[in-house]
This record gives sequence, C-alpha cells and structure tokens, in this order.
Amino acid sequence: MQFAEKVKHLNQTQLAERWDVAEATLERWRSDGIGPVFMKIQGRVLYRVEDIEAFESDSLRQSTSSAVGGAA
Repeated sequence: MQFAEKVKHLNQTQLAERWDVAEATLERWRSDGIGPVFMKIQGRVLYRVEDIEAFESDSLRQSTSSAVGGAA
C-alpha cells in the first residue's frame, strides 16, 4: 500500500503546501466559509483527503464562466 493511500487527513500546513497558498489564506477561507470542509479535533484543524479531492473536482473550470461539464 502506498503512503498516499494511508493518509486520510491533512493538517493546515500540509494543505497550504499542496495548494501553494499561505496558511493565513486557509484560515481566512475557514472564517469566510470558503474551501473544503474541515474538522477541529482538540484544537487541531484537519481536512479529510476525500473532502479536499471533492473540493478540487468541484473547482475545475473550462472557462471563466462555467464549470467542467457545463455546470455554472
């Protein structure tokens, strides 16, 4: 089994690195209700990999006005 298959959650630092954004951006998005859903366990913010991948899929666009598959 590959390591990536074992990873179920990413923390804020890991997701910021994956998307090449500042951790502060993720903090702002959480405050504004933007971005993937997250969990907070004992003060730690965690993102499920499946939720990250779903958010990435939902963010695909063919143009600035439409999503992949024609959904707006």
